[in-house]
Amino acid sequence: MVHSLVRLCAREVVSDHSSSPTWLRWVPRELYGALLEAAFACCRPLAVGELVQRWPERTLRVGGRRKTGQTAPSRLCIQSLLLAVVRGLADQSALQVLDVCGLQGDEGGMGDPMGGWSLTVALCTMVVQAKAGAHRTQRKEGDRERKRFSALERERDLKRERGQKMGVKELKDGETCREKTRSKSPVSDEELIKGIRRRMEMERKRGIVVTGSEGGKLETEEKEADWDVLVQVRADIFVNARSWERVRLALSTSGPLKLQCRYLRVEEISVTSIRTLLNLLPRRALLGIDIRYSSLGVAGLAELLPLLSAFPQLNSLRLHYCNLDIRRDNLGQEGVLRDLSRGLSNLQELRQLSLTALRLPGQLRVLLSSLPQPLEVLELPYLSLSPADLAYLSCSHHVSSLLQLDLSENCLDETTVPSIRRLLCQASSSLQHLSLSGCGLTDGLLGMLLSSLGGCWALKSLALALNPLSRAGLCDLMRTAARMPCLRLLLYPNPLEDYQPGLPELPSSTQLLEWPLDESIDNNATSNKLSKVLMDSGRSDLLLTCDLLNFDKDMVD
Repeated sequence: MVHSLVRLCAREVVSDHSSSPTWLRWVPRELYGALLEAAFACCRPLAVGELVQRWPERTLRVGGRRKTGQTAPSRLCIQSLLLAVVRGLADQSALQVLDVCGLQGDEGGMGDPMGGWSLTVALCTMVVQAKAGAHRTQRKEGDRERKRFSALERERDLKRERGQKMGVKELKDGETCREKTRSKSPVSDEELIKGIRRRMEMERKRGIVVTGSEGGKLETEEKEADWDVLVQVRADIFVNARSWERVRLALSTSGPLKLQCRYLRVEEISVTSIRTLLNLLPRRALLGIDIRYSSLGVAGLAELLPLLSAFPQLNSLRLHYCNLDIRRDNLGQEGVLRDLSRGLSNLQELRQLSLTALRLPGQLRVLLSSLPQPLEVLELPYLSLSPADLAYLSCSHHVSSLLQLDLSENCLDETTVPSIRRLLCQASSSLQHLSLSGCGLTDGLLGMLLSSLGGCWALKSLALALNPLSRAGLCDLMRTAARMPCLRLLLYPNPLEDYQPGLPELPSSTQLLEWPLDESIDNNATSNKLSKVLMDSGRSDLLLTCDLLNFDKDMVD
C-alpha cells in the first residue's frame, strides 16, 4: 500500500514541470528512483533530464526486464537521459555507473520506444560528444592559464625595463618599494609564475601541449591511459554494417565516458569487423555474443573462437544463419572440425549455445563434447540433426543440466523417437522449456512420446506448433498436459481438420504454415474443446494458444 501511494504521488509531482524548481532541491535521495520511474511511465522527458543530472547515487540502472504490460521508455525520455548524463559531467554529479542493459524496445512499438540499433547509435554519439566537450573545457582552461602566464611575463618585463632606465638611486628606491610590497603579499611574482609553469607541465602530461610562437597555439594530444573515466556506461550493443564505424569510434575513444558491452549482437558484417570489435571490448564486461546473417564460414568461426576465450565471463554464444556447411567429404574438413572443437573447449563459462540453420548433420558430438561445462540452454533449430546426433545428445553430459531445449524443424521419425524418449527421461528433473515445433510429429509419433513428456515434471512451457496432428491427437496431448504440475504454457498446432481441402496427408511445416484455414469452420471450436478437456481434468492455470507469432516462453517466468 505504501509503495502504491509513493508511485501515485510521484506521478502527480512529475506531471507539472513548471513546479520542478520548487521541489527538486528538497527531494530526499530515497525518492529519486520513484520519481524517475514515474517520469518514464508518464513520458516526461524534462523531468527525466533534471532528475538524472542531479542523480545522488553512484549507480543508475534503467531498463532490465519489464513487467507484464509495462512498455519500454519513449525515445524522447531516453534522449533526455543521455543528454543529462553528459551535462552532469560538468556539474560533478555523483553518478559513476550508468546501466542501460535491456533498455531497448521494439522498433515501431507502442509509445515510440527506441530499438536496440537506435539506442546503440545514441550511446556511441553520447560517448564521442562527451569526449569533445571535455576537450573544449580543457582548451578553455589552457587558454586562461596561457593568458595569465603571458600577462605576468609582460608585467615582469615592464618592471625590468623601467629599472634599467632609472638611476641607481631610483633603482634602490624601487627595490625598497618592492620589498614592502612583498612583505604585504605572501606570494611573490616569481613564485606565482613558477606555480603556473608547474600546472602547465601537469597539463602537458595529460595531453595538452602549449607552444608560444607569436601569440601561442594550443594543441591536444590524446593519451588513453591519462584520461579519467568519470562514468562507466554498460549497455547491450547492436552493430550492423551501417553503425559499425560509429561503434568502433566510440569503443576506441578515451574520455570521461567509457562504453562497456554486456551483450553484443552483430548482423551482416565481416569476420574482420567482428574481430576488430572484439579487440576493442573490455574483457570482463561481455556476457554474450549473438552473430546473425554474417557469412562467417567454418574458417571464420574457427578464427573468432580463440578471441572469445579472452572474455572470462562469456556464457552465451548464438550463431544464426552464418553460412556454416560442414561435410566430411570436403577437403581439409577434419582439420577445421578439430579447430572448432579446440576453440569451443576454451570457453570455460559457456552455458548457453544457440546454433540456427548452420547445416551441421552428424557433427553434434564434435561440437558439444569439447565444452568443459554442461550447457543450460541449447537451441538447435533447422540444424538437420541426424539420428546419430540425437543419440549422442540423449546421453551427453549436457542433458541432465538442460533448462531449455529447442529442436524445432528437425525431422523426427520412428528411428529417433527412442533417443528423444531417453533425452526427456534424463532431463525430466531440470528441463523447463521445450520446443518440438515443425518436427513432423503425427498422432502416432506423439503418442509414443506422451509418457516421456508427462514425466518432465519441471516443464513450464511446451511448443508443438506446425506438427500434423488431428483433434483426437490434440485431446490426448491435453490430457497428458493436465497431469504435468508445472506446465503453464502450451503452444499447440491447428488440427488438420481446420485446413482447407487439398492438404497432403503428411504435410511439412512449411505447408502447414502457408496453407489457408477453412473459414467455414468455427475458429474457436478447437480451442473450446481443448479447454473443456483441461477443465474436466481440474486445470485452470494452463494457458493454451495456437498463435505462433506471439508465443513467448518468458510469459511464464
